[in-house]
Amino acid sequence: MATETKKKFRLSLSGSILLGFVLGILCGLFFGEYCAGLKILGDAFIKLLQMSILPYIVISLIVGIGRLSYQEAKVLAIKAGSLLLVFWGIALAVIFLMPLAFPSVETASFFSTSLIKAKEQVDFLELFIPSNPFSSLANDVIPASVLFSIAVGIGLIGIKEKHNLIDDLAILATALSRVANFVVYLTPIGVFAIAASAAGTMTLEEIGRLQVYFATFIVAVMILTFWILPMLVASLTPFTYKDIVGTSKDALVTGFATGKLFIILPILIQNCNDLFEQYKQEHKDTASFVDIIVPVSFNFPTTGKLLTLLFILFCAWFTGNAVSVTAYPYLSFIGVSSLFASTDMAIPFLLDSMQIPSDLYQLFILTGIVNRRFATLLAGMNLLTFTLLATCVITGLLSINWRRLFRFALLSVIITVGVVGGTRFVLSFSATDAYSKDKVLASMHLLNDPVEVVVHKTAPSHFGVVDKEKSHLKRILERGVLRVGYNPDRLPFTFFNNAGELVGFDVEMAHRLAKELGVSLEFIPFEVDTMAQQLNGGHFDIIMAGVPMYTPRLETMSFSAPYLNVTFAFVVKDNRREEFATVEKIMGTRGRGLTFGVRGGYEYYSNRAKETLPLAKVVQLESYRDFFEDNTGKVDALVTSAEVGSAWTLLYPEYQVVVPKPVLSFLPLRYPMAHGDPDMVAFLNHWIDLKR
Repeated sequence: MATETKKKFRLSLSGSILLGFVLGILCGLFFGEYCAGLKILGDAFIKLLQMSILPYIVISLIVGIGRLSYQEAKVLAIKAGSLLLVFWGIALAVIFLMPLAFPSVETASFFSTSLIKAKEQVDFLELFIPSNPFSSLANDVIPASVLFSIAVGIGLIGIKEKHNLIDDLAILATALSRVANFVVYLTPIGVFAIAASAAGTMTLEEIGRLQVYFATFIVAVMILTFWILPMLVASLTPFTYKDIVGTSKDALVTGFATGKLFIILPILIQNCNDLFEQYKQEHKDTASFVDIIVPVSFNFPTTGKLLTLLFILFCAWFTGNAVSVTAYPYLSFIGVSSLFASTDMAIPFLLDSMQIPSDLYQLFILTGIVNRRFATLLAGMNLLTFTLLATCVITGLLSINWRRLFRFALLSVIITVGVVGGTRFVLSFSATDAYSKDKVLASMHLLNDPVEVVVHKTAPSHFGVVDKEKSHLKRILERGVLRVGYNPDRLPFTFFNNAGELVGFDVEMAHRLAKELGVSLEFIPFEVDTMAQQLNGGHFDIIMAGVPMYTPRLETMSFSAPYLNVTFAFVVKDNRREEFATVEKIMGTRGRGLTFGVRGGYEYYSNRAKETLPLAKVVQLESYRDFFEDNTGKVDALVTSAEVGSAWTLLYPEYQVVVPKPVLSFLPLRYPMAHGDPDMVAFLNHWIDLKR
């Protein structure tokens, strides 16, 4: 009796990755912040993924170049190398046009240390010349590692006994590839962790903005794959557009389906040879050059790989600090160099180089599930068209028709600009979710369990008799209440949320202090101009409202040890941030014609502005809102701290915080207390030390 065998259903790796991605998104959306801990698992997966990549790239470059002869290397270096630069130039032109499709959105961010971090000066010698190649490899300095690999490969060309070494290195490269493939099998788990963590910690507004990257990336792929690259070949060779695209369709579909360029290399080689045979353009060395160009050029960044630079531009836009056009040459230089290695190595390096939060690399992993397939589609067309053109150049089969070439260039510009404009038009409707960070700030609550609290909106008229023979600490404990002075206009330290609750950093600290003292809380408002009198008059025991300490205040109040250093900064309209970006730019005019606003009672900022810009006009503001709401262009910039300014720009996203480089100064925040109470000061200093 015949037995019926049933085939067990087995999900493919790509299907498993997609399933992990979907489950991760659902898990993150359902469990929210509880999924934040999965970020550790995602980070571990990324490190495993990167573990074998750089050694593999180094060895494969050495093997690929070392197998060539001097003549082959010379021809490839001069002719194919020049053509490679043309391809890179075309790709970069499209990449740098795509940010024009990013829609205008209102954005702002909480204070980040990246605001005050000085931009590191790039040591190009260290970046590209490996004085110690092992150090470059250990520290993931990709351009230097690539240059070292190329140098070793060239050194092997003239050695007759190189074959055994190259064969051994090829085996090692295969082993490293197998290690990488093993890690790839863990991708569904890694993608699940990354997706869950990202979806659980991102806002719907941020998730919505990801469609901007998807859309612009796919549009760029389509322009390059199905117009610019094949039409460039059709304009310079006998091959027609129809035959180029038609011949390559099997390879492109396979590459798109698998997301792996390596596996379609044999198909691309056959496609190239078929086209030369079909058009009877065969040269005695045509097949030989095709066999060399495809695998060697595979080790160089393709246009599909270069297109990942669009992610860097997207991340800059995503965080509200778009890359300026003047930075494009630098990004091109380090981008092309770093992409000799894998994108998993290059993207973190580029994010750091452009001072973009490196955590955004996880978004690259997520979007790569889709975009990697489109990048492979483009890379396949890149290798095919590059090989056809390079072979024609080397064998003398290239035919330049300037009229046809000019027509192609003109049409390409028109089509690209039109598509970019159309994409922006569509995204301006579909990807501009309402700005919501102001609601995030307004809906903040205390993190820890608050103690019993009374919040006065106006100062009480009577505070009882103050026994000045006792220290404030003893009075607090006997009273059972800690009285804290606050200012409701002092974001992010003390302010009212949309539920009418007093919240903020210092409010949180006040609750912690009261809880540890075993007393309840009473918040009493103060005016900046009279806070010393109120404090010494016993209206409250301590002020906890982000108050900076400077010399004149030492005469009337005692201060705790510093608990936070804030940074001198300007708040300006978005379109004026470059005017205040560096001290050199600001000092150039010495403030001539500029008017700065300073919140009344914060003389330090006023004095610092006058010292820095003696020709500027400095005006006192009754409140911060006067600058944001009643400013009709009379005040050019608000002078405050970066921490305070960042909080206000969440409410008014059309403004931006600018910390001039180099940073002008830092100012310590301390808790003021009544003058002449050393016991209270000593106690609070020890308490702050415990909280650090």
